[in-house]
Amino acid sequence: MKECNSPAPLLTTSSSLESALESLPPGLSGCLVVPLLATVQLIAEFSHGQVSPESACDFEQRLGELLREVGRRPLEWVYNHCEPDDPGLLPTTIKLEGVWYRRNHRKTANRNVATLFGKITLMRYLYRPIEDLVPCIFPLELRLGLEAARATAALAGRVGQYAAQHTQQTVLQTLGRDHGVAWSVSTLRKVTAAVAQGMAEHRHAAQVAKLLDLLREAGKGGRQAILCVGRDGIFTPIRKLRGYCEAAVATVSVLDHLGKRLGTVYLGHMPQEGQGTLSDQLTSLILEVLKGWDGPQPRLVYVTDAGHHQTKYFKKLLRRLRHPVTGRRLRWEWVLDYYHACQYITTLGEVLFGQGRDAAAWAAKMRRWLKDKPKGIHRVLHSAAALRSLRGLVGSPGDFEDAYNYLRKRIAHLDYHGYRRRRLPIGSGVTEACCKTVVTQRMKQSGMTWEIEGGQTIMDLRVVYLSGIWEAVYAAHLHAKNVQTLHTQLDNHRIGHQNAA
Repeated sequence: MKECNSPAPLLTTSSSLESALESLPPGLSGCLVVPLLATVQLIAEFSHGQVSPESACDFEQRLGELLREVGRRPLEWVYNHCEPDDPGLLPTTIKLEGVWYRRNHRKTANRNVATLFGKITLMRYLYRPIEDLVPCIFPLELRLGLEAARATAALAGRVGQYAAQHTQQTVLQTLGRDHGVAWSVSTLRKVTAAVAQGMAEHRHAAQVAKLLDLLREAGKGGRQAILCVGRDGIFTPIRKLRGYCEAAVATVSVLDHLGKRLGTVYLGHMPQEGQGTLSDQLTSLILEVLKGWDGPQPRLVYVTDAGHHQTKYFKKLLRRLRHPVTGRRLRWEWVLDYYHACQYITTLGEVLFGQGRDAAAWAAKMRRWLKDKPKGIHRVLHSAAALRSLRGLVGSPGDFEDAYNYLRKRIAHLDYHGYRRRRLPIGSGVTEACCKTVVTQRMKQSGMTWEIEGGQTIMDLRVVYLSGIWEAVYAAHLHAKNVQTLHTQLDNHRIGHQNAA
């Protein structure tokens, strides 16, 4: 096989590389020399060797390890020089969140700081509380944004995204393979929980901002947008109860005047009696969006099945809401999910005809009437009642009464012909999909059971990720972690010391 020829300058890079490194601080240049020269040597060896699938695979893997080391060494050097070695350049005491701390005389090592490039040792000064019984602090770790004192801000963000999508074993394997980080399950859970807790505080604002952007897109040219809300429950395996309990999810979507969905944000909460937390989050999100929207009032639609919590939320909260600016009662249209209603039509057909072609043909015809005919639900009920009178029932009278009364009592929410004419959604497919994407795909894999707290951590990360607001939320989280008071004290002390010198 023909050898791979490389440009001649590639093999004589070491001399120019050494001259470039001379311009760096001695310690930093020393960190870079060994891995860079090893990288050049590896490239030269591959370029003059026999090219094969095996050699190419080995080359890429070894090059990746070397380049990661090229990043790890200077990163460690730079972070360790964020604090001066001379303690006199740092204040003896600092105040943070109302607590006074006193500095130790020498640096101590944190040998377990994980970064995108691997593990580093961080030398930093410890500050002990003077009077209050609170934990000690490491100002450098606070300024770098370390999560749980184990992961840098950059790696912690990656860990949060990994945990939102994959099982913890897959996350641990990814950290080892791609970042050279070996963690225990306990460490992974601590970092993930810290990221989730910090990001949860900023999810609401980011979701409001996204929905307002979608409303602006849908309302171009003075068009009236549609704000569609849905919620549903999904049973989730809970460890302590040794069974399944109902978790809750919700969606808020924006549709244009033609009924095309432009985007959706998601909410989710682990099993809770009454599902009060999810109801509060959903209500707050709706009101904040309406408060921030200055265009034409969007049409408000609530699309769900008629489950207990969905019905209670509409009757007790949603239909009583008032506009946060005008104070007027909001006009909501509750659309009962078309496909859920069709299940009851199928039940009626089986009770009337028995299972078979006749039942299927009648149910198909009734579904078309329900969706396409004005007052279609009345036609369906009249047909079912007439057939019962003429033919009697093949199935249980109780099943007929349950299905018939379910549809009859909800006639006001079954005007699918009118909904379609006004371009309103008739199905809760987005919310049903939310159950699958938020919970089932991640939290109901084979053998999984959950503690409430641990499950909520994953759900909080997952709704941010699926809502498409991860970058905005994580940026807000990092900004909030910036200890401005601490920065000001340290910077002022350093400037004052330099001026005095």
